[in-house]
Amino acid sequence: MEQHTDLAVATRDRGLPHEAGRFGPVIEVESLDVAYGDFTAVKGLSFQVQRGELYALLGTNGAGKTSALEVIEGHRRASSGRVRVFGHSPTDRAAVRPRMGIMLQESGFAADLTVAESIRLIGRLSGRSDTVARILGVVDLTRKAGTRVSQLSGGEKRRLDFATAIYGRPELIILDEPTTGLDIQSRDALWAAVEKLREDGSTIVLTTHYLEEAQQRADRVGVMHQGVFRHQGTVADLTRTLPASIQFTLPPGTPTPPVPATRDVDGRFQIETFELQRDLTGLLGWAADRDVELIDLTAAPTRLDDVFRAIDTDPARS
Repeated sequence: MEQHTDLAVATRDRGLPHEAGRFGPVIEVESLDVAYGDFTAVKGLSFQVQRGELYALLGTNGAGKTSALEVIEGHRRASSGRVRVFGHSPTDRAAVRPRMGIMLQESGFAADLTVAESIRLIGRLSGRSDTVARILGVVDLTRKAGTRVSQLSGGEKRRLDFATAIYGRPELIILDEPTTGLDIQSRDALWAAVEKLREDGSTIVLTTHYLEEAQQRADRVGVMHQGVFRHQGTVADLTRTLPASIQFTLPPGTPTPPVPATRDVDGRFQIETFELQRDLTGLLGWAADRDVELIDLTAAPTRLDDVFRAIDTDPARS
């Protein structure tokens, strides 16, 4: 599924240059295995993330995505396989760390430090240049600059996590469940900041349980299950693997609809189709010609949620 033509379409549709990957991939993962004793959490994983992409690495619980990310971040060594970030081993801290910002699920800031002190400390450790004032403004924590971390709300701590990841506008930013605990306004502000970073050339790797975020924002998606990829490609690639659904109820005595449909015990019809527009048009035309009311009509394209729900019944794919 990982085709250059798909990437060109995705980058074009999202306002990115067609040459997003011209200078080579930012992340290269080849045949990655991560084992813990006799248990292999990641099995033969291979993928690339191109420059300027927003790549969503998703997975069911225990799928292995955290283990894979830890290797990419340089926090864990691979059991076997090859991983390169900017052409270097991710364990080459001097070459990789100044160019990579990481937003962990929990960063573990010192409780007695203030917000400004925490950002300043992470900034120094990263080796990147920026100003604390600018970062505080981006994440809307200016008024909390002198507040100790222990006094922040859960949402404010997540914004602080984000602040330290984007300090110095790194070329690669890894966002691990970035919007957990954020209210809607803070989510919108975070994504606005991410889009600005992308405009400036940053590459984003995202993990999230909010699948609508990946559906709306990712150029490509990799879906892991039991240590391997079940699906990989654009959102359109993934959603095309399952049919869309049309549902409705007919008045008593109505003739059978023209499109093959199943009927549940409550009398509600369901049509599963890979040609949603064609079949919906045919159904509406049939109903109009016969003056038939399609009661409680719904027509829904396939979403990432549907892809996830079908994982356990799909054959494994990489």
